[in-house]
This record gives sequence, structure tokens and C-alpha cells, in this order.
Amino acid sequence: MKILRPAFTIIEILISVIIISFAIIFVLKIHSDNHEQIVYITERNKRSLQDSLFLTRDVLDHHKDNKSAYDLLEKEFRIKELESREMLKKTVRDIFIPEEIKIEPPKDMPGPTAIINEVLLKDKHSGVYYHFTIESF
Repeated sequence: MKILRPAFTIIEILISVIIISFAIIFVLKIHSDNHEQIVYITERNKRSLQDSLFLTRDVLDHHKDNKSAYDLLEKEFRIKELESREMLKKTVRDIFIPEEIKIEPPKDMPGPTAIINEVLLKDKHSGVYYHFTIESF
């Protein structure tokens, strides 16, 4: 006579498959959410690097202008390579410069006087940068 070994029933197998399926769906959802965040952060960092092309000395003269990176850099650098020129011309931002802020020390106290300009570069991922100038000590 054959001795039957204990085995899993079909219900136990189905329950284990359902549990594994839920675990896989949960892991895939987390991976998808993380992927979207990684793509956003990567794009934002790339835009920040491109924004640095616009932060020249002359940026404060371009309030409410739409300028390319080439427009601002052509005065600073000689760009001979045609491919580089075209890439810089494609990188465009709207520039907004709000009113400057003047910071002075309290009366009867020595200290530096500073002027702060905010530079807003608008695009898909907008950026805010500050230009500080120390006037006197």
C-alpha cells in the first residue's frame, strides 16, 4: 500500500499566488513612483545647469525679456563652433528682475550696505537666483 505524502491543496496554492501578486503590484507601484520622481529631479537638475548660462553680469539689464543663452554669452565668450552656438540658441528663458532690495545697517551702527537682486528664470522648471552686491563697509 502506498503512503500518501502531504501536499498543498489547490486553495493553498491560489492563496499564495494572490499574496505574491499583491506584493509584486505593490513593489511595481513604488518603483513607478520613484521613477517619476527620479525623472523630475534629473530634469530639474539639467535645467538648473542650463540656468547657470544665464547668470552673467548683464542679466540684470534684461527685465521681462525672452533671451537665449547665446544672446547673453556672446559678449562674454567667442563661440566659434556652430553646433555649440545652435545649442545655446535653443536654450531660452523668460527673465524677470523684481525691484532690488537695499539692506542697510541700523543708524548709529557701522556695517555693510548691500543690494540684493532677485533673478527669476521662467521655463518648464523655473528657477530663482540672487545677485548680491556689497556697496560699502
